[in-house]
Amino acid sequence: MSTLNFPSWNDSHAATLGEPELLLYRSNLLGSDLRITNYGGGNTSAKIWQTDPLSGEQVEVLWVKGSGGDVGSMKLDGFATLYMDKLRALKKLYRGLAHEDEMVGYLPHCTFNLNNRAASIDTPLHSGLPFAHVDHMHPDAVIAIAAMENSERITQEVYGGQVGWLPWLRPGYELGLRLAEHVARNPDLRGIVLAGHGLFSWGDTSKSCYENTVDLIARAQSWLSQQRQEKQAQVFGGNRFDSLSSADRDETLARLLPVLRGLAHQGRAKLLHLNTSAEVLEFVNSADLEPLAALGTSCPDHFLRTKIRPLVVPEALYRLDGAELKMALEQLLADYRADYTAYYERCKRPTSPALRDPNPVVVLLPRIGMVTIALDKATARIAGEFYVNAINVMREANAVDRYVGLPEQECFDIEYWLLEEAKLQRAPKPKPLVGKVALVTGGAGGIGQAIARRMLVEGACVVLADIDQTALEETAATLAKSFSSDAVRGVRCDVTSEASVQAAFAQAAREFGGVDILVSNAGIASAAPLEDTSLALWQRNQDILATGYFLVGREAFRQMKAQATGGAIIVVASKNGMVASNQATAYCAAKAAEIQLSRSFALEGAPLGIRSNVVNPDAVIRGSKIWTGKWSEERAAANKVEEGDLEAFYRERSMLKRSVFPEDIAEAAYFFAAEHLSAKCTGNIVNVDAGNLAAFTR
Repeated sequence: MSTLNFPSWNDSHAATLGEPELLLYRSNLLGSDLRITNYGGGNTSAKIWQTDPLSGEQVEVLWVKGSGGDVGSMKLDGFATLYMDKLRALKKLYRGLAHEDEMVGYLPHCTFNLNNRAASIDTPLHSGLPFAHVDHMHPDAVIAIAAMENSERITQEVYGGQVGWLPWLRPGYELGLRLAEHVARNPDLRGIVLAGHGLFSWGDTSKSCYENTVDLIARAQSWLSQQRQEKQAQVFGGNRFDSLSSADRDETLARLLPVLRGLAHQGRAKLLHLNTSAEVLEFVNSADLEPLAALGTSCPDHFLRTKIRPLVVPEALYRLDGAELKMALEQLLADYRADYTAYYERCKRPTSPALRDPNPVVVLLPRIGMVTIALDKATARIAGEFYVNAINVMREANAVDRYVGLPEQECFDIEYWLLEEAKLQRAPKPKPLVGKVALVTGGAGGIGQAIARRMLVEGACVVLADIDQTALEETAATLAKSFSSDAVRGVRCDVTSEASVQAAFAQAAREFGGVDILVSNAGIASAAPLEDTSLALWQRNQDILATGYFLVGREAFRQMKAQATGGAIIVVASKNGMVASNQATAYCAAKAAEIQLSRSFALEGAPLGIRSNVVNPDAVIRGSKIWTGKWSEERAAANKVEEGDLEAFYRERSMLKRSVFPEDIAEAAYFFAAEHLSAKCTGNIVNVDAGNLAAFTR
């Protein structure tokens, strides 16, 4: 665990801020460093005197991070605001620990200024303390102390009596009362360690609160570092495995991850996130991996994200392939699901929500790293970050004392908390392509970009594949900024190279777990009279438009078959595949081959649920890269029009007298990708050409 300096407080900037903005500044500083708190973890508050919009009088208002927010990225609208006098008055309504959840229902009645941000379950912990500014963080160093067998004694030793200690209790109104009572009995404390949970700290100003918080964390880090040096304990019991070479790792993951992703599907598409960091490898390669993993995590925020414990994959499985690999992984997952179901049955209460997805979230791979699985990429990535926090906690706790997880029933009561269930039920309905991965060849071109954007709008993750590295990087950066860096990846791919295509799909497996949607769109265009069509020109068209479409189609088919969850192949061909154009023999023949390839994919894919369909564009001039070269000049010459008049020429030639744009092709591609729209369509062709009688499919 690093002991670098924490982010510094900027006095000049702070001097320009009001009290709410100072709270936001403090919160963002604390959330910017994962050593202080993890994504979505912890909360901050300030008690601020403001004018009541009803009475015009000055009233004390609690500003506290709202439910589900993240202190590192939140804005001012992420805070709930509540009248302090009303929060204090709630105490007379409290009926005891057995009824504490009902107190959450009173919080909306305390809302100040019609703020619709929901208050979190930790609100009573902040409102009950007498300090103007309060931080509740989940720093790895402090949680390591909070998760030690002798946590109370060690807290005293680390802080010399300046920090109090409370035994584990689920967050809620009762914990807020006990926290306030402890401070009342010990008014000189700088903070309190909550066993198995985290750190509460405070100050009279936002700056003093921040400095107190980071100082307490730094003291914990320094003490742990000194103890490790003195004890010279082996980390996680010492090394058991050596990491695979990068080449062997990537080859193993390319085989393993699509199968794992497919087996974890269970009726809902999921995405994977891979972490091969040094701290993860130290853990998964260690002698203590299995016994420590079985103990589960400690902090409630951790196992809400990661489940009570991970799945450890035996290293011997890496040598398996095909049916043997699938059978072995299937048995591992079946055993995990049975174990998780048994945990649910042991711990469930009469009011517990129904059993949720029993598949693992965290999968530990000795010699490789860690894979996390969730319904979307961001959630999978964040789950991995949380488990890294858990690894850090286990490392530090075991080096000094003995790491202990929370009791199983307590873990269950957090994971299946009715308040958490209500939060899940309030979540918006997912978009149609959430959990799906689309690989788009020619992804940096106009049509490719439009298709990628359409898929991203509907929730898909997208792998852009293109031979133009510069355009690829620019496009990936633009789309990541518009959507999310979690959802977009770029991979340089030459579709005429078998090795390059295979590497692109292997990278898609490492990034997301596999591919569900292939949009085969890479292309060129050429024109020449038949007698002037060279063998080189013919071969170039065949290499890119026929062989290239075969190679990417075959690799997509292999990966979809390994996943065993179906899939969609969309071939972006051309009107020229249906009806020849003058002086474009090589191009038209190659485009016809693409259409026949799609039919073959459909025929072999149908028993596997893999659908293959064709989109035939025509005359997509605006935004299309193929019109920036000689093709535009050649088509103008062949049709005896000025080059600048080509769009008007094609528009007037169409039956509908309309221009065709990249977004029109993207809409057709999305139709074939979306199962709720086209689940019963395969082997089909949709012409997006504004109407061309000769190109009618029948």
